[in-house]
Amino acid sequence: MENNNKLLLHGIDSLYCAYYLEHTGEASIDFQKLTQQKESLRQSKSKDPLAVKLGNSDFFLYPYGTASGYPLVLSNEYFKVELGQYNNPNFYVAFKSQALWRESAFLLHEKFLEWAGSVGYSPYKPESISRVDYCFDYNLPMIDFTEDSFVSRSNKDSKHREDGKTQTFTYGKGDIVLRVYDKVAEIKQQSEKVWFYLLWGQDKDVWRIEWQVRRPVLKLFDIKTFEELKAQLGDLLRYLAEEHDTLRIPNEDSNPSRWPLHPLWRDLQEKISQLDQMGICRVYGQAVALEERMTRMAIAIYGYLKRIAAVYCVQNKVGGIDADEALDHVAGLLRNVYEPLSWENDVQKRIKEIQLGEW
Repeated sequence: MENNNKLLLHGIDSLYCAYYLEHTGEASIDFQKLTQQKESLRQSKSKDPLAVKLGNSDFFLYPYGTASGYPLVLSNEYFKVELGQYNNPNFYVAFKSQALWRESAFLLHEKFLEWAGSVGYSPYKPESISRVDYCFDYNLPMIDFTEDSFVSRSNKDSKHREDGKTQTFTYGKGDIVLRVYDKVAEIKQQSEKVWFYLLWGQDKDVWRIEWQVRRPVLKLFDIKTFEELKAQLGDLLRYLAEEHDTLRIPNEDSNPSRWPLHPLWRDLQEKISQLDQMGICRVYGQAVALEERMTRMAIAIYGYLKRIAAVYCVQNKVGGIDADEALDHVAGLLRNVYEPLSWENDVQKRIKEIQLGEW
């Protein structure tokens, strides 16, 4: 069995980290004001977050805290920050997927510390990484394996199917989870991260091999800080792909661990061994995502335009009108509802949403 599959992309797709920061500078975060603003948002029942500027960065402030006890939640295009004046650790950060691909986890870590410094905070003890998701995206025109082809130390497994076709294999629950899934289907059905198409150079036949690893396993590999992650990541991935989970070709042998490795997995293990030389993939995905959204909006508007044309024809007892006539009619309707002040405010609000990563 030959390996005709190609690795398109690899890297950290999710990362969560706790920070232990103390106030050391003149600038500060006004927790009382943020709490009042959050409460005003909550009472107004507004679905829109509030744009606020803290130090050198803009954020959205949300009208809720977290189940883990953080009273405030901020977010921008780089990270989601859960924070509390009296929490320990007092900052918990989830780095955004698109920012991780664009900047790398290590540059985002520095960016967060730079922001913290701009509001007068600095670390009094090292950060603690609590979860890392690392993925390998392969061009797989054909899936020639099943759930029985995987040999895993995990006791729990599941398979998800859509329209009779397997889309996801999952092994494990908790500290180590392996997911092998159709990433293109996931983008279309859930995440809408169409900027991956730019990274891959294609928009079909892409499957993702992804491990989600939490703190207890990271600790076993002496991974707590970003420096330790950089130094020990290769060892962790080699363990995951060689000892914890493998994809094999079933045969007559009663011991699955003796089955030959699938060519895809041999390639994966080889790529992991070369990890230090493979470099970092980066993309600025906003332009691609916005262009895709613009196309979807145009398609939706086109559908409504047909309905407007049909209603116009019934109202005026005519057999039909062309698209230009329908557009002229819509323009007249829009002029009747146009309000300059609300237009300017709403457009500015949507611009801010795009700038802060809500796209």
